[in-house]
Formats: sequence, C-alpha cells, structure tokens
Amino acid sequence: MTRARVAAIDCGTNSIRLLIADISSGGEKELVREMRIVRLGQGVDATGRLAPEAIERTLSATREYAELIVALHAERVRFCATSAARDASNGEEFSDAVEAIVGVRPEVLSGTAEAQAAFVGATRGLGVTAGEALVIDIGGGSTELVVGRNETVEWSTSLDVGSVRMTERFLASDPPTPAEIDACRAHLSDVVGKAASTLAPVDTLVGVAGTITTVAAHALGLPGYDRAALHATRMPIHDARDACASLVGMTVEQRLSLPYMHPGRADVIGGGVLVLDAVLTSLPLATPELIVSEHDILDGIALSAD
Repeated sequence: MTRARVAAIDCGTNSIRLLIADISSGGEKELVREMRIVRLGQGVDATGRLAPEAIERTLSATREYAELIVALHAERVRFCATSAARDASNGEEFSDAVEAIVGVRPEVLSGTAEAQAAFVGATRGLGVTAGEALVIDIGGGSTELVVGRNETVEWSTSLDVGSVRMTERFLASDPPTPAEIDACRAHLSDVVGKAASTLAPVDTLVGVAGTITTVAAHALGLPGYDRAALHATRMPIHDARDACASLVGMTVEQRLSLPYMHPGRADVIGGGVLVLDAVLTSLPLATPELIVSEHDILDGIALSAD
C-alpha cells in the first residue's frame, strides 16, 4: 500500500490551518493538525484589500508551519487560500510572499473547488452512505453548501456570508443589538433563501468548521474543546438553534469565559451562528439532526494532493 506524506494548508478568512498526514489508499494517518487565528480577511469586505498587519500575522504562522513541514519530511505540500484571497486586490502580493516561505504557490480555490474539498473531507469516514448528504461549511468570509452522494458532488454553491464578513458588516455592538441582529437575519434570509429554493429535501445534514463545532460544544456543555467528543455528534436542530441564539446574545467577554471557545473566534462567532441559523431555517430538510464532523476542507485538500 503506497503511502505519501502530505502537508496541507488551508488559509481562510479567519484562520490558517495545517495538516500533515500519511495518505494511502486506505485513508489518512494524521501526524500534525494545527490552527492559528490570523484574521487574514480583516477589513476585506470594506476595502477590497488584505491589510498589512493581517498579511504579517498570516505569514508568521506560515513560517511556523514551514518549519514543521521540513521537520516531518513532507513529500508534497499544498497551500490553498479561500475567500479572503479571492476577494482581495492585492492577493498576488500575498501569494508571492507565501511561495517564498513554503516553496509552493497558493492555490486560490474557486467556490466550486472549495465545496468539493469540503464535501470529501467532511464525509469520508463519517459513515454517511445512504441517500444524499448536504455539507454546511461556514468560514470567515463565505459559506459553502454542498450536496452529494458517496463523495460525488451533485450540487454546490458558495455564498458570500461568513462569521467575519457578517460581524464586520452588521454586528458593531457588544453584545449585538436586536436591530443589528434583525438586519443581519434579513440579509441572510435573502441570500440563503435564494440558494435553498433550488434544493429538494436531503437525507443527511453534516456541519463542519469552527462555528459549527463550537455551537455543538455549547449545546453539549462540554468542559473544554474536545475533538473526539464532537466528531460524529448528532445534534438535534432545535438544540443547534437554541445554542446559536444563546451565543449571539452574549458579550465577547462572556464568550471568552466559555471553556471551549477559541479566543480568536469569540468576537466574530455572532455572525457565524446567524449564518448557521439561517441555513437551518431555510433549507428543506428530511432529517431532524445535524451531524458534526471534525474533518473538513483541510482533509479534502490533503486527500486530493498530487
């Protein structure tokens, strides 16, 4: 069984993550999984450019990852950038700097490619085999909705709504005011509703990425963030919506006091949970639960590395 050691980097709007794994026909053996909140997409929605301080935070984390890649002798490296880099007018400058550090040029994923990687990463090994599955991947700048069956994507869309984008655009107060929340909900109802109107009910709903895993940890009342406890959790949709309502109404300080809340997510998760709530209320569902996956686009990037 041929095995290749792969390093995959997913550079999103809010975080940059690294997975180093041995990939074979039998699946993946994880060696390292790291995340840094760098907020690359800081202000991109308003300015159309990556901020210098955001670039430097991201490059600093990239240098750390490059050291791990060398130390663990990864044979293949794949660096994928998503929403923030897609939207920025100075994305090429950022790509030049990344290439100088890791030796490969970032692939700026299209929404379609991002959706494919998210679907494969989320569903492989989760035991989702019967009927159609819909994967929800909420990022900092965009949200991917992907419908597929047995790792074959049948439909996907990338929506320009995410935790950072919605927070920066609508939720200026701490905690957000009812008027701010209502304005955000109205925008999301329009954006998500248009996408959902084309869908038939799906049999299985899978949620990935930090907003959704944190919502699940909140609903479960975990004593700390526990990937093993969260992976494959089946969360009733009404519990997920209750957790969303609880989190959006908190101050940043209150969120920071939660033992499972990543400090870099506390100030923007309000926008993320409103995205999740809009998806859960807009989609035609044939299931009363959301399955949480700790595997996501990062695993899909690694599994598809050449």
